[in-house]
Amino acid sequence: MSQPSLFDELDDAEARAAETPVENRLLQVRRIYAEPAAAASPRGRQVLARFPAAEVVEVASHWGVPELHGNAGNVERWVRVKTETLVLGVKKSIATRENGRSANWIAPSAANGCAMACAYCYVPRRKGYANPITVFTNIEQITAHLRRHVAKLGPKPEPDQCDPAAWVYDVGENGDCSVDAVVSDNVADLVALFAELPTAKASFATKWVNRQLLDLDPRGRTRIRFSVMPDDDARLLDVRTSRVAERIAAADDFVAAGYEVHLNLSPVVLREGWEADWTALLQQLSDVLDPATRAQAAAEVIMLTHNEALHEVNLGWHPQAEAALWRPDLQEVKTSQNGQLNVRYRADVKRAAVARLRGLIAQHAPWLTVRYAF
Repeated sequence: MSQPSLFDELDDAEARAAETPVENRLLQVRRIYAEPAAAASPRGRQVLARFPAAEVVEVASHWGVPELHGNAGNVERWVRVKTETLVLGVKKSIATRENGRSANWIAPSAANGCAMACAYCYVPRRKGYANPITVFTNIEQITAHLRRHVAKLGPKPEPDQCDPAAWVYDVGENGDCSVDAVVSDNVADLVALFAELPTAKASFATKWVNRQLLDLDPRGRTRIRFSVMPDDDARLLDVRTSRVAERIAAADDFVAAGYEVHLNLSPVVLREGWEADWTALLQQLSDVLDPATRAQAAAEVIMLTHNEALHEVNLGWHPQAEAALWRPDLQEVKTSQNGQLNVRYRADVKRAAVARLRGLIAQHAPWLTVRYAF
C-alpha cells in the first residue's frame, strides 16, 4: 500500500474555512504545481484554500515543471496556461540588488510570472513559455530580509530621481502585484511591512485595478505606478489587463486610501499617429484626475524594448501585435542592465521621441513631473 502524499495530509477543511474561493476572470485555476514545503506552509495552505477545486501536482522544484518550462507547445495555449495554472515554491535566494532608475533597490520577489499577457512583457524571456504566476510561500523570510536591509541603510542622505526622502524598493519586478494580491496575502504583507518603515517605500507597476488593495493601510509608504498608454495601443498589446480608462479612474481612490500614485507612460510605441494619441491621453489625465492626485504624481517614460526571442514567441500566439512591436527599420540591438540582448529604438529615433513626448507633457500635463525617461 502506497504512503499518503504530503497533499493528502494537508488539513483541507481547516485551510478552506479560512479563505473564500477566488472568483475572477483572470484566474480559473485548474492545476497547482507545488513544492512539498511550499504546499505545507501557512501561505501555501492559503493559496490552496483559495482554489479548492484545483488539482495539486507535487514537483521537486518550481523551476523544474516540464509541462511549463521550455515547452514550446505552450505557445498555442499561452493565455489558457496563464489562466488555469499556478505554481507554489520556496524562494531559495533572498537578496536585494541595486537599481537606481525607477527604484533604489529591487526587492526579492514574493512571486513571479503573471496571469496577464502583455505582448511586450520581458518576463517570459527569462522563464520559458507562458509563465503563469509562481507564489513564493516563505514570505516571512522575504519581509525579514527587507526589514534588515532598510535598517542597515538608515535614513536616505539626499534626494534622487527615485524619491526625495525615502529609499524605494521595487517589490514587483517580475510580475504584477495587483494580480498577485488575489492569489495570496504576500502583497498585503509587503504593504504592511513598509507602512512601518519611515525611511523606505514599496513600489510596483500595475496594469490591473484590484480594489481589494484599497482595504489595506499603506500610510503613504507604498507607491503604485499605474501604467498607461493610448487605448488603441493597449487594446492590441495589453492583453487581459484593465482598460486604460479604468486605471486612470482608479488613481484618485488609491490616493484617498493612502497610496502614493505615480504613472508609467509605458511602453511608448512609435507608429503612425502616436503623437496625436499620446496628446489625447495626456489631456484625459488632466481632465480626469483630482487636484490632490495630480499634486503628488510623477511619471516614468519608458520607450518600447523588445526581444527577438519574444518576437518569435508572439508570432505563435499574437502575430498582430508584432506589426507594431517589431520595427527593424527603427530598432537596433542593445544589451540591457541584466545582460539580455534586446531590441530598442535607435538612439537618434529614441532621443527625438523622448524629447517630443516631454514637450507634449509640458504642454498638456504641465503638473506631471517626469522622474526619468529611457
